[in-house]
This record gives sequence, C-alpha cells and structure tokens, in this order.
Amino acid sequence: MKLTGARILIETLIEQGTDVIFGYPGGAVLNIYDELYLNSDRIKHIITAHEQGAAHAADGYARASGKVGVVLATSGPGATNLVTGIANAYLDSVPMVAITGNVASSMFGKDSFQEVDIMGVTLPITKHNYVVRDVNELADTVREAFKIAKSGRPGPVLVDIPKDVQLGLAEYEPAEIVKPYESVKASESDIQKAVEMINESSRPFIICGGGAVISGAENEVALLAEKTDAYIGCSMMGLSAVSADHPRNLGMIGMHGRYSASRALKECDLMITLGARFSDRATGDKAKFSEGKRILHIDIDTAEINKNITVDFGIQSDLKYALSKIIPLIEEKKHVEWSESVARFKAYEAEHKPPFIEKELNPYKILDMISDRLDPDMPVATDVGQHQLWTSQRYRVRKPRRFLTSGGLGTMGFGMGAAIGACVATGQRTVLITGDGSFGMNLNETMTMVSQGLPVTVVIMNNTVLGNVRQWQTMFYGKRYSSTTLGRAVDFAALADAFGAKGLRANDEKSFAAALDEALSTDGPVIIDAKINMDERVLPMIPPGQSFEQLKLD
Repeated sequence: MKLTGARILIETLIEQGTDVIFGYPGGAVLNIYDELYLNSDRIKHIITAHEQGAAHAADGYARASGKVGVVLATSGPGATNLVTGIANAYLDSVPMVAITGNVASSMFGKDSFQEVDIMGVTLPITKHNYVVRDVNELADTVREAFKIAKSGRPGPVLVDIPKDVQLGLAEYEPAEIVKPYESVKASESDIQKAVEMINESSRPFIICGGGAVISGAENEVALLAEKTDAYIGCSMMGLSAVSADHPRNLGMIGMHGRYSASRALKECDLMITLGARFSDRATGDKAKFSEGKRILHIDIDTAEINKNITVDFGIQSDLKYALSKIIPLIEEKKHVEWSESVARFKAYEAEHKPPFIEKELNPYKILDMISDRLDPDMPVATDVGQHQLWTSQRYRVRKPRRFLTSGGLGTMGFGMGAAIGACVATGQRTVLITGDGSFGMNLNETMTMVSQGLPVTVVIMNNTVLGNVRQWQTMFYGKRYSSTTLGRAVDFAALADAFGAKGLRANDEKSFAAALDEALSTDGPVIIDAKINMDERVLPMIPPGQSFEQLKLD
C-alpha cells in the first residue's frame, strides 16, 4: 500500500522507537502535523513556545533517556531557530534527529517564501544531514539518520523534507529498529600497553568525561579506581558517571574545579583520561597541565586523541569495552603515600571553603538543600553561568544521566527546554537551577511546562546581574561593569503566576527551605525567585590560560 511521504515519516519514527517528538508547526510541515494528529494515539507531540526550546527539549530527552531525541520545525525561521539547539547537541555529543520542512524542490534557489538552505547552514554542526528529494528514499534516509545519530560518538543529524516529498506517494515497508554501527574496539596490544602503564603508576588519577556516561561505563570507572587505588576527577560532562558519594570521586576538575581534584591532577604520575576531550576550560596552560606525568587517553573518537593535548598513549575504542578488558588484567594495588597525599588535599579544601558574602542565603546553602531533598533519580538541569558552576561544584549527582548542562557551547537558555525534555523522558520531578540572566533567554517555555502539567521546579539564583561575566570584570577588567548590571524590575514569582505556574520568593535560608518544600510537593511547575548577592563569586578559579599554581581560593 502506498503512503504519502508525511505518513511514511511518522511510520518510520514510530518504527524507530520514537514515542515523543518536540516541535512547532508551520506551513512547510502542515502535512506532517496532519499525520501527527491522525496518529496521536501512537506518537506524542509536544508543542513548545519556540523552536529553540523544542531543540533543547529533544536534547534533554536524549540525555536523560539515552534514546535519540527528535525535533520538528518548519522551513525558514523555524529551521534556523533550531540552529543553537543543534550546535549544543553537537558539541556535547547528544544523539538527535532534527526534521525540517522546506519549500517544494522545484522552488529551491528562487528565494521562495520561508526558504533557507538549512542543510548548508547546519553542515558544520551536524554529524550528517540530508535533503530528501525522492519520497521513495525517505524511510531509509530517516533510518540512516537514527543510525548515525546513535553510533560511535553520538550527535545530531538533520533531515530536510521538501513539501513535494511530503505529498508524494511511495510504498512503505516496516523495518526493525536500526542498531548503531559496530563500535571500534581496542586491540589486544592496546589493552596490554594500557595495563602496563597503569601497573607502573604509583599516583594514578582518572579524568572521567562525558564519554563514560554515553558508553554506560559508570561501573567500570569505579572498579578501575578501586582496583588501582586511583582517584577520580570529572569534567563537567562526566559528573554523573560516578556518584558524588563515592569516596574516590574528588569532584569537578578545570577552571572552577574542586581544589582537591585539581591538586591531585597536578601531583599524579599517570593521568588516565576516559572519554574526555581536554577542552581549554579543563586544561588551562597546556604545557603545565601535562608536566611531570604520563597520559593515557581512551576515546571513541580518534580525532580527539592528540588534538588538544599530546598524550603518551591513545586508544580509540568504545570505553566500556576497553575498560572491561583492562580491569581484569591490572594488578590490585594500595598506594599508601598517594592516599595520604589526597587526604591532605581534601583536608586543605575543607579548611579553605569559598568565601560567600551573603550569609543568609548563599549558593552552596541552596544547593545543599536541593541535594538533601531530591531523590537521586530526579534529573537536575542547569543553564549557563555562575549557577551552573556552583551546581557542578556542590550538587551531589548520584545517578548517571541525571545531570544535564550545556558544556561545550555554554548555551544560556538551554535549561528550560532540557528540564522539559528530561521530565518527559523520565516521568520524574525535575529541577532546573538557573540564573536571572539565563532564565530570561527562554522563560517563554514556562508556558510549555504549564500546558503539559510538568512537575518542574525552577530555582532562579537571582543576583540581578550577569554574574559570571561580572566576576571576570571584577577580577580582570578593573570592575568596569559594562552591560552586566541588568537593571530589570521583573517579579519572577508574579510572572510565574501570570503564566499559570506557582511563583514563590526566598531571600534567606528559612524562606528558601519553605519554598523548596512547597515546590517539591506541588504537582505542576513552580518557580522560586531566590535572591543572592551580586558580588558572590565562583571559587576556586584558575584564571584563563593559566595553571594550578595561579589558582585563586579567595
């Protein structure tokens, strides 16, 4: 039986395990939306307030579930509004399929109404993209998009479907859910070399990156640390791979990493880097970063090996596979002097806590209360800024895929969509920790949370400024606060009420505790406006391009 291209698309999405799609309708996708209506008992569509919010929701859905997230937008401005969300997914290796409509093929290149070459626009920020010109190729193209999105190092794939392809007729033959391409696996010689390096080390340190989460290697990372008597530092993307409660997890590394993690990284003799890419925010001065240690790097993407940091030995492999082969072969060791050194680093950290100006309600108090009250299965999302860094330092992430943040692109406004996607994916209450600057980017998605009745609690660390940029202006630009004092008179609690959510206010520890308890017992969305001091800083901090020797504790 022949079906239209629009119907073939919906059948193929369902066939590939898609149960929800985020999007926003428009003229070039009306046929697809008609089929979504006719098949609403088989696939759910969630309309967001803006296409960027839809892209971030698909991203959050994918991060929290491990499945491919799907987003749909119309041509022209609808498609270009996806670009930030696609780029965000690309830099954080998130599997996503973005579907856009376009003008009829015969109208290409004629400046037709809402025509954009979205394939050309997104070529640098996708793993692959397609313009489907023949309805007979549509189903296989969508299947291939799913396969590419979830294979190897995951990422977004775009499928652009012109209007005439949506209307065209073709035979549809159901198929199985596509499996990823077979992962690259470390050779026996690679495994043996890694084992030798680990056995020769007396001060091993593990850098756990986002690749550990993607590959599902959480247990293997912990086992490696326990067997080799190593300690663990996480990149921001790797924070959920090892529970914050694990005694060997020292927390985040990098520019705003924990003191003990940064000090252990500096003093180690072997850096075992697992699925991390040595970004500039993680390394600082690259020469100092590598000084005095050997580096073993295991990553699924060979392009990352020796790209930013020259390593002593690199292995391209699925991380879970490589560790499953390495762990049985390594010697079980106890490095007493190394453990004693790390204990001193932790004690020093405990004695030199970041100074906070506002004693009544400061970021760590907020995050401790959230950590104490949330079930470990509940996702926590952040936007980008000081609140993100404080959360990465202090919130106790205890389960994989339960911490969602924009690492590579640093996208303010990411959190609202991501929290929606995570809430939909898990069915769990979700908390978004944001700042007043980031919240202002996509606060319109409050409408989506309300319309969907989602139990999302938004905590706004409201300091009335763009805090992270202001901190840099304080430290490096002579306190010249150019365009970082917002001067906005928004009552966020009242705004929440206007959207149909519940709005609450807090300006001290007692009122925040009461507001949080009320929010977590409320069925629908709640926004808490929590006032903090504008001069609070994120510390420790290694200034950009510098090393641990220049770390600032106050």
